[in-house]
Amino acid sequence: MAHQPQSFGDTAGLVLDAEEMLDVDSKTSVFRVGGLWRFTDTKRHRLDLSWFAFHRDGSSTVLEDFEIEDKNGNIIPIPAGTDVDTIIDIDIFQLAYSYSFLQDDRIDFAAVFGLFIMPIDIELEVTGVPDEEGTLDFTAPLPSFGLRMDIVLAPKWFFRSGTQIFYLEYQSFKGSLLASHGAVEYMPWDRISFGLGIDSFLLKIEAEDEDYPNIDLRGNVEFHYVGLQLYARISF
Repeated sequence: MAHQPQSFGDTAGLVLDAEEMLDVDSKTSVFRVGGLWRFTDTKRHRLDLSWFAFHRDGSSTVLEDFEIEDKNGNIIPIPAGTDVDTIIDIDIFQLAYSYSFLQDDRIDFAAVFGLFIMPIDIELEVTGVPDEEGTLDFTAPLPSFGLRMDIVLAPKWFFRSGTQIFYLEYQSFKGSLLASHGAVEYMPWDRISFGLGIDSFLLKIEAEDEDYPNIDLRGNVEFHYVGLQLYARISF
C-alpha cells in the first residue's frame, strides 16, 4: 500500500490536488519487478533494472473554478459544481549502475549512478455544457546519483538500503527527485530470500516549454509516495 499526494497544473495561482480536489485514490497496491547483475571477477560492478507503475482514477464534483487545456491547446474554464473524471498513469523505469568501493564479508557500500524514465499521462474528462477533455502527456528522463549499502546483520539476515537524488535548474525547467528505501531481508534457503521494507519517492517538475528533453509542460507536477514493500528475491 502506498500513500501518494499528488498535485499538478497551476492556473491563476490555483494548484490542483489530485487526492483532495479530484478524489483520486491516495492508496493503492503496486506490483514491482526488477533484477540486478553483478559483473567482473571482483563483483564490485553492478547493474539494476526495475519497473513499477501507479495507475489511478477518480470522479468528483469540483468546488473551485479552474482551467484545463484541450488537445488543440485551447484553454477551457471549468466552473465550480462541474463533474470531473480523472485518470493518472505514472510508470517508473529505473536503470542504475553502482560501484562498490567498500566491500567485505559484512558490508557492501557503493556509489550509484542511475536514470529514471517516467512516462506520465494525466487526463481530465469534464461532464457539462459542453463536454471537454484535457490531457497532459510527457516523459520525464531524470539522471540521478546516490549511495547504496547492504549489511549482513546475522547469518541469513541482511539490511539493504539506498538513496538517489536529482536536482536541475535549466532555463525554464526545474526538476528534483529523491528516492530512498530500506529493508530487512531473510534468506531461509540458498539463493532464495524474502524482504520487508519501506520505499519513498518524491518527484517535482516545473516547466514552461521544451527546454528539457522530452518535457513539454506548462505548469508543474508533484508526486510523492511512501509505501510498504514485501518482496521475494531469487539469485542465480
